[in-house]
Amino acid sequence: MTDLEAALRRAVRGEVGFDTTSRALTTMDASNYRRVPLGVVAPRDADDVAAVLEVCREREVPVVARGGGTSIAGQATGTGVVLDFTRHMNRLVALDPQARTAVVQPGLVLDRLQDAAAPHGLRFGPDPSTHGRCTLGGMIGNNSCGSHSVAWGTTADSVRELSVLTARGRRLRLGQEWAGAPEGLRDLVDGDLARLRTGFPDLPRRISGYALDALLPERGADVARSFCGSEGTLGVLTEAVVGLVESPRARALAVLGYADEAGAAEAAAGLLPLGPLTVEGMAVDLVPSTEGLPRGGAWLFVETGGDTEAEARARAEAVVRAADVVDALVVTDPGGQRALWRIREDASGTATRMPDGSEAWPGWEDCAVPPARLGGYLRDFRRLMSAHGLRGTPYGHFGDGCIHVRIDFDLLSDAGVARFRRFSEELADVVVAHGGSLSGEHGDGQARAELLPRMYGAETVALFERAKALWDPDDLLNPGMLVRPAPLDTNLRFAVLPREPVDVAFGYPSDGGDFSAAVRRCVGVAKCRTTSAPGAGVMCPSFRATGEEEHSTRGRARLLHEMLAGELVTDGWRSTEVRDALDLCLSCKGCRSDCPVGVDMATYKAEFLHHHYAGRRRPAAHYAMGWLPVWLRWAARVRAAPVVNALASVRPLTAVAKRLGGIAGQREVPRLAREPFSRWWRRRGGRPAAGGGPGGDLVVLWPDTFTEHLAPSVGRAAVRVLEAAGLRVALPPTLRGRAVVGDGTSRSALALLTARRGGRVCCGLTYVSTGQLDRARAVMRRTLDLMAPVLETSAPVVVLEPSCAAALRTDLPELLHDDPRAARLAARVLTFAEALERHAPHWTPPAVNLPAVGQTHCHQHAVLGDAADRRLRASAGLTGELSGGCCGLAGNFGFEAGHYEVSAACAEDQLLPAVREAPDGAVVLADGFSCRTQLEQLAGVRGRHLAEVLAEGLAEGLE
Repeated sequence: MTDLEAALRRAVRGEVGFDTTSRALTTMDASNYRRVPLGVVAPRDADDVAAVLEVCREREVPVVARGGGTSIAGQATGTGVVLDFTRHMNRLVALDPQARTAVVQPGLVLDRLQDAAAPHGLRFGPDPSTHGRCTLGGMIGNNSCGSHSVAWGTTADSVRELSVLTARGRRLRLGQEWAGAPEGLRDLVDGDLARLRTGFPDLPRRISGYALDALLPERGADVARSFCGSEGTLGVLTEAVVGLVESPRARALAVLGYADEAGAAEAAAGLLPLGPLTVEGMAVDLVPSTEGLPRGGAWLFVETGGDTEAEARARAEAVVRAADVVDALVVTDPGGQRALWRIREDASGTATRMPDGSEAWPGWEDCAVPPARLGGYLRDFRRLMSAHGLRGTPYGHFGDGCIHVRIDFDLLSDAGVARFRRFSEELADVVVAHGGSLSGEHGDGQARAELLPRMYGAETVALFERAKALWDPDDLLNPGMLVRPAPLDTNLRFAVLPREPVDVAFGYPSDGGDFSAAVRRCVGVAKCRTTSAPGAGVMCPSFRATGEEEHSTRGRARLLHEMLAGELVTDGWRSTEVRDALDLCLSCKGCRSDCPVGVDMATYKAEFLHHHYAGRRRPAAHYAMGWLPVWLRWAARVRAAPVVNALASVRPLTAVAKRLGGIAGQREVPRLAREPFSRWWRRRGGRPAAGGGPGGDLVVLWPDTFTEHLAPSVGRAAVRVLEAAGLRVALPPTLRGRAVVGDGTSRSALALLTARRGGRVCCGLTYVSTGQLDRARAVMRRTLDLMAPVLETSAPVVVLEPSCAAALRTDLPELLHDDPRAARLAARVLTFAEALERHAPHWTPPAVNLPAVGQTHCHQHAVLGDAADRRLRASAGLTGELSGGCCGLAGNFGFEAGHYEVSAACAEDQLLPAVREAPDGAVVLADGFSCRTQLEQLAGVRGRHLAEVLAEGLAEGLE
């Protein structure tokens, strides 16, 4: 233990982390930069902060304050001690609805303040797109803004008083009329009034530099306002009094279509006199689908408010009338508005990939110019990018003249980094020529501080340095930011990554087969740290359960990045730090869809486990549950289900078996079916029932391990429904069929329809989830051999278990990327609802007419989609919405020893509350075997597959 670590542990009551994991998690924020800290401290209160500052001051160790770690310019990284305010100093201290103020600690997430203010008709005005995870302290440090700044300004406009600790331990209460000013600050201002009155651009989004002009006497000598945007370089915030604004009771959204982004930009300023709440701009490049949007190549999203929906709509329609547009629409439905805003909020991540999949990076993320000059600035910006051979898609706060953009810089080569510097210098001059600010929202950090002399001139920058010296004479707080900055092309986080592709098992088709590129996908916007529910999707259930960064998608990606770098995590694939962080990853695949940049931690986890345990003994659970298909198939072959089930009732025996198998002692072992699904299929003759007409489409029903051995009632119900819909059902053969002849279906179809045995095929899911990828590939290749006759037909493959369907759709082609049959089989996979919709479009399901509750399977949400399921449920009269999230069992995860508490906490996030609040008589839907097992074991509730509910409806219809 170092002297610094020991001294901090003696001095503070909060957590002190000098271990590899704690440091690795804070090497980066959401910028291009990386700095390795000595350690991390999570202070419990202001006294802890003061103690840290004293210890570090005595040893001349820098201190960096950090909130949500979503800073774009590198200011939330440091080489000394990082103060993490998100663990303890994260409370809403007080809220006064009459005074419209709140007292907050720096680690409070913005959405928590909004949730508390909403019942009083109030809100905090600024709202960055990261509102679900950014903190008030970070917002004050960066002077953050958000989409509503045209109505409510920047964070500085909402700050009333700030409690601050200086590096030398002084406790200051900052406010107006020089309240809390350090000694000498007033003399500095009085000595340079002319420069402060004329040397700062007059525009709504001027964030760059220190806001020394807020100290002018005519502006109230507001020390608190001047502190905003100082990026933790002047003092450490410990508490803030902030103002709240009245939230409109109703809102409407006018979506205005323009031919291109320049047209939208030029129109934005003209809409400001109408008093909109937002004027946001986005081009077609960043919109996943233009369905539901008005015609155009770019759009302005103009939000209006009112006391009633009619008033808000009238104001939105007035905006449409005043705008010269290609097309327009007005949306008053809150759900429709949320869907549109979600596109905008995800753009900070979506923009990190160009349309062709190549990478794009921040660095010039948020320049701002006077709104009236935005169109001209965008044209000059585009010309400069073209001159440098660069691409990017601007979007952002058009009403404030602030543009966000990610650019496809090559930050991996020396030549690319040199071009990054040249472009940055030239763009800074373009911004200044338009009267703009290098930063319009996210701060200067390391990305732009070096260029501040181009914006302000050397004399004003020297004034900034003098101000910094008054606050922090020892240069202890976040050195290298704002004044005396590090060069913008140093400390790049990509410099430490391997230049040659890493040898891996998966194909990573979206990343050119490069595992490093896959890990680089995480840019740190931290949507995985969002805890708001409902509506927060699936990602990231383990973070929601633990609140720990290492158990978020971002945290795991950071550790993998450091593993590849080899500087901090030095033992590569054998790393215990990475293994432990991945241990609580449920492989729910939620990040694959919910992460704006498509990080796929389930795949990365399987890859890591494959290498980590190569040539070594694995945990017992990998053998007990990873090889589950083998054990279940053996039990079925020797007809051991009655014996196994009887033994499972003997508590001492099961306790020993669970301990030996690495299974959580709190779990009940699921009972085996007395008759596997395929045996029932053979007993009924393996032929279509009378309902399956000879002219109906042939569908191949996949006998997954769970349906086959643990829940055959689901398979039987699916057969009944599919045949009632007029389809011909077959199971995959266990021996390779003959080649197709004649009409292309007859012999293969006959082989399928008359096959006497089924169930030998396997998607390999349990091997993939435990990282046994060599075994998974062997199982998958055998499956492709067996499925050859199916692939020679046009028959779809209907998979009832969502996790197995997702494995066939994604893991199969990505793991067997060298076998073209894998992609062909993946393309054939349909869910139960998709099969009915596509192959029996005129069939009408039975009228169940009951409310439905439950949860959309996480793999269905992430990989398969549930649109067909929603339509099928609606057609059957099943009303209500299923919850999101993850059930927490997630295959082997919830059964493994040491995971039970987290598994249960995940279920409590959304699933169990939804079931408890269900109306009487509601159907509990759960298509996944894991989901049904979790419901039964934690809530004593029987969940049913949609096929079972419909089959029961068919039976009732015959009575």
